[in-house]
Amino acid sequence: MTAIVDSATQGAPNMMPDYEIKFLLKPTAVLGPNTELTSTVLSTFDMPPSVTKLHAQFLDTTGKDIYTAGWSARIRKTENEDDLELTYKKRYVIMDGDIDAALTTANIDGFDAGDAKYEAQVEWGYQKQTLSITRKKKVADSVNSGMDLPGTCKSRAMLVDKAPDKFDNWLGIKWGTDALAKSRIFGPVLAKRSIGTWEGMRLYIEVWPIRNRAGTGNDCLVEASFKTESRTTALTKHDSFISYLQDKGWFLEEDSLKTQLIMERY
Repeated sequence: MTAIVDSATQGAPNMMPDYEIKFLLKPTAVLGPNTELTSTVLSTFDMPPSVTKLHAQFLDTTGKDIYTAGWSARIRKTENEDDLELTYKKRYVIMDGDIDAALTTANIDGFDAGDAKYEAQVEWGYQKQTLSITRKKKVADSVNSGMDLPGTCKSRAMLVDKAPDKFDNWLGIKWGTDALAKSRIFGPVLAKRSIGTWEGMRLYIEVWPIRNRAGTGNDCLVEASFKTESRTTALTKHDSFISYLQDKGWFLEEDSLKTQLIMERY
């Protein structure tokens, strides 16, 4: 006899993520003297010489309370876009490739398929996988010209004003906005993005100059990425892109820790 399960007791299903395959490239192999991609890289991926600038900063307490809780609060300006983009992101470590276990953990925390305001993505690096649950908001920027980002007070006010409930009440009522109220800026970092194609996929290569440990200059982090909605495609393309980049001598056998480096070095 088949048991009848009341669907109301099952709760909402897990979120359906898309997949971002993301690898680091060797800066010495792919960058020219002015930290621009070499003509070989551009032609390989059918990229124009023009780039899009991205300016990003994170806000957190000096003790990094937001980051320690697995969250990040970011403000980003993209060249040729009028609005600022505010991003609230919760990260879950994926253990031993078990994506569904991470999605279930997120579901228990209240991030399920019933909430259309959040987006789920598996960030799939060289050896590491992370589930990110993201809420994005747009804010008109009538004050800053060009690529400038707002200062500390304005940034705090924006992020507090737009803070979603799940972030704000994560570890207690008003936890998120209380942390933002005493936050400081980590960054900003001005990056460059190039867009091309690889095996029919839209490919992004971003160059992020991040302050070095000594604080005397920058280390360039070069990140190549593409997205797919198919887990099967993500798996097969992940391995074939590694092989492709290794054959070119461009692949850096490390996982990208961009946010972590910004939080450590600013």
